[in-house]
Amino acid sequence: MSHRSSKAIKKVNASSSLESEDISLETTVPTDDVSSSEEREGTVKITKQLIERKELLHNLQLLKIELSQKNLMIDNLKVEYLTKIEELEEKLNDAIHQKQLLSLRLDSQLALQQEDARKHQALMKQEMETILLRQKQLEETNHQLRERAGDIRRSLRDLELTDESYEKLKSLSEDQLSIPEYVSVRFYEVVHSLRKELSDLQMKKESLTEELNGYRSQLKCLTEVCSSYLVLQKSGIRTTVSGTQSIFIQVMACRT
Repeated sequence: MSHRSSKAIKKVNASSSLESEDISLETTVPTDDVSSSEEREGTVKITKQLIERKELLHNLQLLKIELSQKNLMIDNLKVEYLTKIEELEEKLNDAIHQKQLLSLRLDSQLALQQEDARKHQALMKQEMETILLRQKQLEETNHQLRERAGDIRRSLRDLELTDESYEKLKSLSEDQLSIPEYVSVRFYEVVHSLRKELSDLQMKKESLTEELNGYRSQLKCLTEVCSSYLVLQKSGIRTTVSGTQSIFIQVMACRT
């Protein structure tokens, strides 16, 4: 484009110089002293210069038209590019606006998530503290129960009560008794009843043993009498026996 413009500028300068030369020729050519041949040559030269001048003017006009067209195209391109630039700027503004909205939304969601995470962490911390406190309480309770169990075991090692101690504790209400005393009283009552029952059973056993020994001695005597009677019967000797001995002899005879 700059090359064509310089060319057009050169042509314009050439045409202006030709016009000046044409004017100078017209003013300097004499009319009285030249011959006819010179007039013809001058006329031909002037005609040739006019033709060249017209061609230059025509080319200049074409260049002006072309320059105008190029300027119009440039203006159209400028308008088109400006329109595209405006559209791109609008799209850029929309993208920036969307980016800002997304950034705000992301910040809001991030803040909510951080708040939820903080609340969850605080809740977990509180639950952990509660669990640790409960564990500590259970450990203390377990330790206390172990100590109490040891005390109870030590107190239950000797539950024997004398009759006087039992009567003294029995006269008190159950609320006034401690656990070892209450257990001792109950143990005394159960053991005392069992001991009494055992004593009765031992006495009954002794009585039955004596009775059994009596029966055994009677059985032994009857067995001897029966044997003697049977021997005498076999030998033909008659003897007298009591009713019980007779029944026993008959039983023994049946068995033999």
